[in-house]
Amino acid sequence: MALLSRIRGPRDLDRLSPEQLDQLAAEIRSFLVDAVSKTGGHLGPNLGVVELTIALHRVFESPKDKVLWDTGHQSYVHKLLTGRQDFSKLKMKGGLSGYPAQAESDHDVIENSHASTVLGWADGLAKANEVLKKDDHVVAVIGDGALTGGMAWEALNNIAAAKDRPLVIVVNDNERSYAPTIGGLANHLATLRTTDGYERFLARGKDLLERTPVLGKPLYETLHGAKKGLKDFIAPQGMFEDLGLKYVGPIDGHDIEALESALQRAKRFGGPVIVHCLTEKGRGYQPALADEADRFHAVGKIHPDTGLPIASSGADWTSVFGEEMVKLGHEREDIVAITAAMLQPVGLDKFAKAFPDRVYDVGIAEQHAAVSAAGLATGGLHPVFAVYATFLNRAFDQVLMDVALHKCGVTFVLDRAGVTGTDGASHNGMWDMSILQVVPGLRIAAPRDADQVRAQLREAVEVKDAPTVVRYSKGAVGPAVKAVGRVGGMDVLREPAEGTKSPDVLLVSVGALAPMCLEIADLLDKQGISTTVVDPRWVKPVDAALPALAARHRVVVTVEDNSRVGGVGSAVAQALRDAGVDLPLRDFGIPPLFLDHASRKEVMAEIGLTAPDIARQVTGLVSKIDGRFEEPTDSVGAVEPAEAARD
Repeated sequence: MALLSRIRGPRDLDRLSPEQLDQLAAEIRSFLVDAVSKTGGHLGPNLGVVELTIALHRVFESPKDKVLWDTGHQSYVHKLLTGRQDFSKLKMKGGLSGYPAQAESDHDVIENSHASTVLGWADGLAKANEVLKKDDHVVAVIGDGALTGGMAWEALNNIAAAKDRPLVIVVNDNERSYAPTIGGLANHLATLRTTDGYERFLARGKDLLERTPVLGKPLYETLHGAKKGLKDFIAPQGMFEDLGLKYVGPIDGHDIEALESALQRAKRFGGPVIVHCLTEKGRGYQPALADEADRFHAVGKIHPDTGLPIASSGADWTSVFGEEMVKLGHEREDIVAITAAMLQPVGLDKFAKAFPDRVYDVGIAEQHAAVSAAGLATGGLHPVFAVYATFLNRAFDQVLMDVALHKCGVTFVLDRAGVTGTDGASHNGMWDMSILQVVPGLRIAAPRDADQVRAQLREAVEVKDAPTVVRYSKGAVGPAVKAVGRVGGMDVLREPAEGTKSPDVLLVSVGALAPMCLEIADLLDKQGISTTVVDPRWVKPVDAALPALAARHRVVVTVEDNSRVGGVGSAVAQALRDAGVDLPLRDFGIPPLFLDHASRKEVMAEIGLTAPDIARQVTGLVSKIDGRFEEPTDSVGAVEPAEAARD
């Protein structure tokens, strides 16, 4: 790593020769494979943008010029070239984030790890430069997959309105987001990639016209700039120019000299320009190139030579859902599946293989997915839209006004719900049970184990007159948690010792936190506090039997892997008030904070969402009611303890 170790900032690139730049690119790829194989992370996307990132930092002057990344998972090379070369704790507590992070560097402007947002940011920054009369450049790097998102086109429509406002849009076209990019835009870009007639025409014409005295060179330059009719005739790339955007490309995204030339032209233009770069996801690493599914988009710890995982974590929540979807598909012809450019990550790849005509990949367009699902349901089918919990936030209005208002039988399956940890603030699925509480008629299931994923998914798709939600955690699914009884629609997971006349605590366990709640009950039992543990299964609406069950206890405690603000605890408290059940209630969940990247276990410890922390606070609450001593106020370390929601 002779060259890479000498790069401390972008300007260190200026003195390198073309040969040295090629050597640096090779060193960066070697570094990425070695480093990411030890920690896990987004490998394939970064292997594809090595030369592009080098060229960007040679042409533009970050941080004065703003280089923005969409999505931020392709920013590893950017980190290396801006002085961050310690990848030993990538995505771990105290280490580098897997996305741009303002706290790490002045070179990181936005922490966008939700796709299709960067053009809106770029539009705003360019407008700010215009108002403040700054000569800074704004460069937005967006993948072809992210261009399937409607937000990107809303921004393009506004960007194109100002013909003299400088803004460079780099389309990193690798034909993929996670999987191969789907849709009409993808087909258009594919046509551009495979149509070289225009460039051949200009190359032949240039030789002829440059030999023509006086008018030759001006005529060639006129032809080169006469985009509308000529390019539409030879290659259908007028789509961008119809918006009023100058188009440069397609450019070989692995040719640094060609990239620099294109970027310099775009930089000088003085208005909005699209530079279309063709790159290869996973470039230079054969195991990634051989992975047709997603080119090692994101990997865990792997053997660097083979690309094989070092260890298997066993069955995970996603695969359990995916297998059950295939079974449902065989049983019911009306079941169809929807994904937003994430067929494999959400577990729908097996369903797609079994039923290729019954799965719809809409691209990175969650809003459209929800509305299309409403149409599918109205047309007589039952759509299952599988999406990461954090990404459903983007489609809230459509869930509310298109699906719920019209009483459409649509099932939303939310993967990666709750604390996900290593991907940081934007990827924690901690808002869904709060946001969706306000949607009339919508029902939310929170399965505690694999058996309940299967059972509750089946219950969800039986609902024909309202939206249903099934949400589950990330990673390995634990052993089954058996019920010992049933009250209403709720599973009783633990009962107080036989003969207990008035149990102390009703502990309401939500979803995957059931094992932890049983551990809390054990700890309370050692303090002489009797506890009933129930799993509501369906957390919205609150089970009608819950208030009466609560009335037989002295304290109600809720534990959820979701924001405490407006979550299940708040809904339970309201149900108790409505039923006239006047009991102290303590709700435990995720505080309203953006949580730094770390392992799930570390994040849960930091926010006090562990069995010992919760048991300690509940013990204090019961003791306070008994008048024995004051409730402790410092039992969760640096984070303030959860506040009780009392009537």
